[in-house]
Amino acid sequence: MQDAPEEVNNNTSPDEQKKEWRLRINYRALVQNMPFIGFLACLALVYIANSHLAEKKIRRINKLGKEIKELKWEYINVKSELMFRSKMSEVSKSVEPLGLKQLSSPPQKIVLKKESEK
Repeated sequence: MQDAPEEVNNNTSPDEQKKEWRLRINYRALVQNMPFIGFLACLALVYIANSHLAEKKIRRINKLGKEIKELKWEYINVKSELMFRSKMSEVSKSVEPLGLKQLSSPPQKIVLKKESEK
């Protein structure tokens, strides 16, 4: 014997389908599932807070990266300026108004005699 196919209840009207949903979603079902609904709400809040914190950290990382680049360029600029100003010709130009000049003869050693040798 062959099994007869089960009858599908397609004869229901849209009004009956709405009533069926109303019966499924009622006050008792909501109250029974309230812990689960609360858990899902808490998860949603944690997810939103986590994404906001992540975006905030990404913005801060980008800001610090730009600041590091600016400081690196400033360091290189100051270092090259120091190298330029510490050259012998630049030092002699900067102390010339004070009356100091570059030696034209080599330095001489001054030797003092002790009193007993006099």
